[in-house]
Amino acid sequence: MPPVTEAPHSTGAALELLVHGVGGATPQSMLGDPRIARVTGDATAAIFRRSGDVDAEQHPERYRDRPIEEAYCWSNLTSGNGSRALWLLLLPFMVVNLAHWMRPTAKGRTRAVRLYGVLVRLVALSLTVLLTAAACEVALDLVAWQCAGAPECSDQRSWLGFLSTSQDGWWSQPGRRLALAALVPTVLVGLLWFLSNRTWSAYESQRPLTGAEPDDDVLDNGTEATPTTETPTTETPAAGTPVAGTPVVRPALGRPGFWYGRRLVARLRAAHTAAGFLTVASSVAGAAARHDRAVTGPVPEFLGQLIEAMLVLGTLVVLGVVCSRGRSERRLDNRLDGAVITWLPGTALALLVVTAVYAAWSRPGWVSAGTLPGDVTFRVLTVGQGMLVVALAAVALGLYRRTPEPRTVMYGLGGPAVAMLACALGGVMSGGVAQRVADWLDGPGTPGMGRSSLIDGPPVLLSWQASVIPVLLALLLIPAVVLGVRTWLAARAMEPEVNKEYREKRPDAARTRQIARTRALAALTDSAPWLLGLVSGATLLLGAGAVAGAWASGEVPGLALDGAGPFIESVAEVAQSTGSWMIGFGFIVFVTCGRRAYRDASTRRTIGILWDVGTFWPRAAHPFAPPCYAERAVPDLASRMAGWTGRTRGRLVISGHSQGSVLAASAVWQLPAGARKRVALLTYGSPIERLYGRWFPAYFGPGPLHGLHRSVHCWRNLWRATDPIGGRVRLDVGAGPEVDRGPLRDPLVYGRTPEHPLPEPVLGHSDYQADPVFAEERAALLVRLGPVLPRQADGGSGETQGSSGRSSG
Repeated sequence: MPPVTEAPHSTGAALELLVHGVGGATPQSMLGDPRIARVTGDATAAIFRRSGDVDAEQHPERYRDRPIEEAYCWSNLTSGNGSRALWLLLLPFMVVNLAHWMRPTAKGRTRAVRLYGVLVRLVALSLTVLLTAAACEVALDLVAWQCAGAPECSDQRSWLGFLSTSQDGWWSQPGRRLALAALVPTVLVGLLWFLSNRTWSAYESQRPLTGAEPDDDVLDNGTEATPTTETPTTETPAAGTPVAGTPVVRPALGRPGFWYGRRLVARLRAAHTAAGFLTVASSVAGAAARHDRAVTGPVPEFLGQLIEAMLVLGTLVVLGVVCSRGRSERRLDNRLDGAVITWLPGTALALLVVTAVYAAWSRPGWVSAGTLPGDVTFRVLTVGQGMLVVALAAVALGLYRRTPEPRTVMYGLGGPAVAMLACALGGVMSGGVAQRVADWLDGPGTPGMGRSSLIDGPPVLLSWQASVIPVLLALLLIPAVVLGVRTWLAARAMEPEVNKEYREKRPDAARTRQIARTRALAALTDSAPWLLGLVSGATLLLGAGAVAGAWASGEVPGLALDGAGPFIESVAEVAQSTGSWMIGFGFIVFVTCGRRAYRDASTRRTIGILWDVGTFWPRAAHPFAPPCYAERAVPDLASRMAGWTGRTRGRLVISGHSQGSVLAASAVWQLPAGARKRVALLTYGSPIERLYGRWFPAYFGPGPLHGLHRSVHCWRNLWRATDPIGGRVRLDVGAGPEVDRGPLRDPLVYGRTPEHPLPEPVLGHSDYQADPVFAEERAALLVRLGPVLPRQADGGSGETQGSSGRSSG
């Protein structure tokens, strides 16, 4: 750690813009004053000052020794009212959207980048179909087809009486029961469309700065469909501001249209909505068409064939829309694909209505028996998802080998691993609903086992998938034990280093052990990639085994392994029952957390932390994912910085903690070149390299971070070894000032002293501003920005001279 020096004195007007991190913070706590005033913004996100600082610009003489402090609070974007906690049910959509942004760095690989984006969007589309198919399985198959078609099941539930075949009513025919039950998945798809459209209007409709694209910035030369193709970084001295006349590469996050993805989200929303309606229509039409082909009845066979052909055509159109193009980022694209947005979901809904009318046509003698062909649907979906993930892995590995970066996680396979995790989450949630509903409808019986069962139960594949969950958890015990032992050994090895650092004559063994253990636990974050790789790989292999077992046997595991020996039979039955219970329990936990968050603010904030990390990225793959708060926060911050520096010609330090540092860096990238030269960046507890740089190398890798360091006037990053989230930026700046300072001492004092009579806490990821180094580095950044000279009365340029004599304005 550099020697502590007295902070130099600075003069001139300055502003410090504070941005909080995950979990949110109140403006009172950020500013250290209960008396605050909102400067600009609304109830969702706003900028605050102390009440006494509202007119600070009119009294610059008061702020010679300290900057004007402002706090940007964005916590309500992720953890506001209770209804947002239900976004937890959209977790698979959020996870697959992350996979889109995890591709490796690519230089000159336009086609490979396009293919990567197409594959991720197809995986996302399969998740929408999977969710809709699960709703169809519950409403159409288990309830309307199986239970309502079996008097011993429907007679036990009065709410199913009008559908029961024993009453022989108008609704008792299978086709009419299916048409009525189709309302459930149809309403679900419509609700997802409504939420996507509403959240876009509330969170992501804020347009970025107009005219924010400077003429002297070099943009990539990729097409609109591949805006993520990088160009070679232009080398400039690393001492802060680039040399005059030298162009600065603007990375992807600095493009004018990066934080405004209206066109893609609207197009994907139309395609996914249409896919959901077509899935429901296929479930309804399939049963009726098979019956018409099997018997001669009042409904002509060609009607079913015509509807099935239209469904195939609609599916091809949806696939074409999803695969057609990616995001438009090089300019602010405010256009909409009107024909697709208007006609595609409407046509699919109209086809669904026609299908329902076709299925409801009277067919005397039609009896529902067995199950709907959902087993084939889930098998095709599972196999298709596995093939897409494998293809995605091949593309990602090829991109990584072309431009390898050692810090990239899993050799560029982070995106495919996360996509596999999204598919697993989708399978767990859909299978959990089907398993629990089947158990509820079947009463004391066990669906699929043939022992006093009232119904046949859900598709066999879902039982096989549930059976592999205990196996997966058992396999995960091995790396968990390895991590635990390694962490314990690392903590023991750190104890002498802790004693040496604090230079205690009589060290306290318990205190030393506490500090060493905290540091060792903080280092576990760096083990997450290989643990995720093990989980994803095991999930892929076990999922393939489940599909093979279901396809080969056609029975649930408990029956398929009959005759294999008492031990194997008992293991299969235990795995099936335990997995079924666990998969259903997992879904109940999701629902319970959502309900509890309505009433409990702390639970709601905890769920909000998940979204702080997972919804930073725009919805580029799945339009039904929770909304991207950065599409509101980044334009807010960029507008404030550009407006204040342009109006006052003053110095500005944007100070970001944790996730707030990622927002701060993204906002700095969005600034015009002239404004960036008057801005200093102070980050602390920042995951910008440790998490984002490793997992999202195309956007926060070494190239973009070096470009940020060269384009901003100055940058300082504070980090602690006890912090499980923040870390170093790891930039090689040559002879220029270093970006990283750390590891900061934590705790500040080892034991009791006359100055600190009470034990100091180990702060870890929190309260960086309590460290004296924070104020010291902030003051040093203001000095490096240089004092501000008054604007010329005749309207001159008003450029300011930094302490080194070069222009900083």
